Formats: sequence, structure tokens, C-alpha cells
Amino acid sequence: MIVYNDIAEPRTKPVVGSNIKKAILQQESLEKQVIVHGSYKSGAYVDGIRIWPTTFLCDQQSAHKSKLIYIEGVSTYPTWTFLSPGEQINFLLVFSGLPKDCKLFDLKEIITEPDGFEIKNIRRNTTDVYQVNFL
Repeated sequence: MIVYNDIAEPRTKPVVGSNIKKAILQQESLEKQVIVHGSYKSGAYVDGIRIWPTTFLCDQQSAHKSKLIYIEGVSTYPTWTFLSPGEQINFLLVFSGLPKDCKLFDLKEIITEPDGFEIKNIRRNTTDVYQVNFL
């Protein structure tokens, strides 16, 4: 141990408790969230939209899937949000973070029914905030 002006400095690294490490990882996870501002416009007939909880952001360079963690402004499966002909709805989807080296990803609704949403080739940006038109 080295002593400077009556202040002892240990030669070993400080020990960080597991609860503090967990809190740091949770905060880091919050900071890496991906925000998708979605919009959907109905066609010539009454239409409906719903988002399944099995909607993911899929990194094209790895097997990583960012999970959907928050939905606002649109219903989730099994409930439908119905739209009048020509009506548009805007909503918010929040996903867990993408890998640091991800450059291109897809938004996929992985469901047991036909016609799940799939938006391909979304180019990663520095803010991780995106505007996506659901067709």
C-alpha cells in the first residue's frame, strides 16, 4: 500500500457487488433501446391492425433478435384496432437494443398466421430512432 498525505491507496482493484453490476447492465440496456415510429394507412375498405408480441428486429449479420418491449397507440394481438377507409394510425414500438456492429436489420412479425408484417433492409442510424410505414 502506498500512502500519500495520510491517504491510503490500495494496490488492488475495488470489488463491485453483483447487485451494482446488475443495475449497471440494466441501465446500459435501457440506453440501447431502439424506437420505431410506425404508421399504417387503411385502403378503400374498413381495415384492422394489431401488433403481435412476437415482433422482432432481426440483425442481418447475426442471429440476434431484439425483443419488442413496449407498444403505444395500437392494439396487441388478439385485439384489433379498426380503421375507416383511408384512415391512418401512428404508433410507437420500443425494442431492446441491437448489437453494436449491426448495420442492417429487418422488422419481422413472426406469427402463426399469414401476412405478418416484414419490413426488410432498415439501415441502422446513430440515433436508433426510425420511421417505418407498415403496408
